[in-house]
Amino acid sequence: MTASGAPLPRRLGVVDATSIGLGSMLGAGVFAVFAPAAAAAGSGLLIALAIAGFIAFCNAISSAQLAAAYPASGGTYLYGREQLGHWWGFTAGWGFVVGKTASCAAMALTFAAYAAPGFEKPAAALAVAVLAAVNCLGITRTAALTRVLAVVVLLVLAVSTAVIFPTARPGGAHDWLPHGPFGLVQAAGLLFFAFAGYARIATLGEEVRDPARTIPRAILLALPIAALTYAGVGLAVLQALGPHALASSTAPITDALTAAGRAEFAPAVRFGAAAASLGALLALIAGIGRTGLAMAREGDLPRRLAAVHPRFGVPQRAEITVAVVVIALVLTADLRGAIGFSSFGVLVYYAIANAAAFTQPPADRRWPRAFNVTGLAGCLLLAATLPWTSVLAGLAVFAAGVGGRLLSRARSA
Repeated sequence: MTASGAPLPRRLGVVDATSIGLGSMLGAGVFAVFAPAAAAAGSGLLIALAIAGFIAFCNAISSAQLAAAYPASGGTYLYGREQLGHWWGFTAGWGFVVGKTASCAAMALTFAAYAAPGFEKPAAALAVAVLAAVNCLGITRTAALTRVLAVVVLLVLAVSTAVIFPTARPGGAHDWLPHGPFGLVQAAGLLFFAFAGYARIATLGEEVRDPARTIPRAILLALPIAALTYAGVGLAVLQALGPHALASSTAPITDALTAAGRAEFAPAVRFGAAAASLGALLALIAGIGRTGLAMAREGDLPRRLAAVHPRFGVPQRAEITVAVVVIALVLTADLRGAIGFSSFGVLVYYAIANAAAFTQPPADRRWPRAFNVTGLAGCLLLAATLPWTSVLAGLAVFAAGVGGRLLSRARSA
């Protein structure tokens, strides 16, 4: 039996929430994102990383401030509804659910490419099914497995970085900003998405204990750990390969190990990338399920998806629906290179979060509004540098969602 609209039990502490945030951020992107960033900014990718990290920090404190005031499932879907109006909330929720569902398929296929080459589609489908089953057993199981995967990824990245630094030689002349300021901002946009997973903590706001204290702490713990990890990895691969070789690499950390004369560590990197993909996929499924739950409660998705399992305390129908859709995607399409609209959706999502935080009354504010303005402007600037195909795809996805909502409301009127 299920209880429709029932609240989710509060079972997560600071460590659990931080683990979910880290597991979301330390996805497979960290093993590949430095190559396109180097192509855009050359050795300036480290400056781009700092820009991306600062914008992520602004977004993070907006999300933390909102989550403390609205400790329920849904993330920016909820915050947008409460602070800006129903349509703003729907826009954020729709972009998150559709974009991150495509990201789930991409993460599943990325995992399978590392773990089961030649059998990618069935392996990806199996991974989605297993992780959805873990999520359906309760949020504490999700947090425990995410914590294990995050530790594995951190160890692999730490060992790889420590091995590369002492033996690597600079891999060529340092080419600073070959494409000028535009390339720097574009690189920041690419690197920003490596930080975006902290939003998963906010989507679980209904399931953390003492949310006004736990959510801000978890977000502001996970983000610096991820940032320091990215800075170490970025500096190591840049030192080992140089900007030109890094820009053309399809596996930067593996290539950096080879350039440093330590190719024997490459299998560990492949294992870490597979674990990172699983960790991100696990947290994504959980985050989409909670946002879907919030949208179903308000009628923006079928209300049957608002069911909560009375024993495990999870939105089981939403979780299962997400898994079924993702499995269908991985069996019929390869979305690893076709999810540009997901990037566009993430920036829209955070832009709405910053706008919502800006409108909060003084009693709910924890940081100056300047951070909200900076975060909003940063999101819009990064969105403007995305490839035009990604922007058009993103706009098409949002138009489809808005049109569907208008049609649904017209029929029910």
